[in-house]
Amino acid sequence: MPHPLATSHRPGTWRRVPSYLLGAVALASLAACGDTAKLPFDAGVGPTPTLPEPNKTLIPTVHIAPAKGWPQGQQPSPMAGMQVTAFATGLDHPRWVITLSNGDVLVAETNTPPKAPQPDQGVVKKAMDWVVGKVMARAGSGGTPANRITLLRDADGDGVAETRSVLLQQGLNSPFGMALVGGDLYVANTDAVVRFPYQPGQTQITAPGTKVADLPALPFNHHWTKNLIASPDGAKLYVTVGSNSNVAENGIEAETGRAAIWEVDRATGAHRIFASGLRNPNGMGWAPGTQTLWTVVNERDQIGSDLVPDYLTSVKDGGFYGWPYSYFGQNVDERVKPARPDLVAGAISPSYALGAHVAPLGLVFSDPQVHTALPPALASGAFVGQHGSWNRKPRSGYNVVFVPFAAGQPAGQPVEVLGGFVSPEGDAWGRPVGVALDAKGGLLVADDVGNAVWRVSAKAP
Repeated sequence: MPHPLATSHRPGTWRRVPSYLLGAVALASLAACGDTAKLPFDAGVGPTPTLPEPNKTLIPTVHIAPAKGWPQGQQPSPMAGMQVTAFATGLDHPRWVITLSNGDVLVAETNTPPKAPQPDQGVVKKAMDWVVGKVMARAGSGGTPANRITLLRDADGDGVAETRSVLLQQGLNSPFGMALVGGDLYVANTDAVVRFPYQPGQTQITAPGTKVADLPALPFNHHWTKNLIASPDGAKLYVTVGSNSNVAENGIEAETGRAAIWEVDRATGAHRIFASGLRNPNGMGWAPGTQTLWTVVNERDQIGSDLVPDYLTSVKDGGFYGWPYSYFGQNVDERVKPARPDLVAGAISPSYALGAHVAPLGLVFSDPQVHTALPPALASGAFVGQHGSWNRKPRSGYNVVFVPFAAGQPAGQPVEVLGGFVSPEGDAWGRPVGVALDAKGGLLVADDVGNAVWRVSAKAP
């Protein structure tokens, strides 16, 4: 079937002004922004969040926590009954983390890939790009990517990695997701899925990689992070590909194959769109005891601090989740022209709202049959790494939460498992991204501003 975003529209034409006024226009617009949340944060959480009327702003509300890193002696704060240790420090923008069967931990040290020259799309678009670029730089993004996968090993089991080695540094282009299937390590670069031969225990990969499938990338590559996991039987790979824009302002043709989860045949590289209309999906997982794929999704910006809730959802084969034409089901986004009522009519409402602008990235499920060392309150559900808002007042996210599950569905309010990432002065000491569970029930959290991997575990009796 054709991709649901296969038609086209173009943004309006804006009168041009001299480029030397661009910075002044952008700063003036930014200073005029003052949207503040009107609803309590919890109103945007759960299976049926409150969705107020949109508050459209030309330049988004900007309320970033400037990236500063952890002061000496400071670290995140765990929930009651838990403790946190620095599993590894001194990393270079660690974004994603996975654990292997032998207990080794792989960390993708990565960052935004170089941008291609952009076409001239008018002063308003230029101003927006300029502002967003400055905001992202303050938030800790945009540095030169290390393009490295590092192996961490905690041989004595004390919760601290004693050794680290560069597992892989060749054939990488802003790597993010990783998955080990049999004797193959699959890596989601920003532009392709690549396979490397690997056996657990190895501390270095020297063999060249083999491309499995190309992924949408330049020229825009607005959402560059690509994640992947394997199907339970290992035959398929599921790959997240975020949108190229906020609400298709670069033209819907620039969204071909994007805002979607791909299903890739591991043997042949053949792929199809598994689900679409997901603005920026990242973390994925299989709910224990089911064959159901779940993901966390970053929703759209610029319609207010209370909209739109980011979410955790099960993913249906062939499902369309609304972007860019609608959000949380059939709530139409009037900014997108032409409208697509035919697609909106079939848009699936996500399973569970996590709150507006929390920026969920990491996702890992706990399984009471496997992670027996976790406290009972955390034994069945989903851990979500929330990178944190940049266009909401007051801020949201900047923490790791746990959503309890029962019978394969969310069942209760999120519980903060790890917080304290923002200082009393409003600076970001850290920002959580990827999350993983180790064999002993420790929760590993990649912190791309603190340049660390933290380990959260139950306190000893």
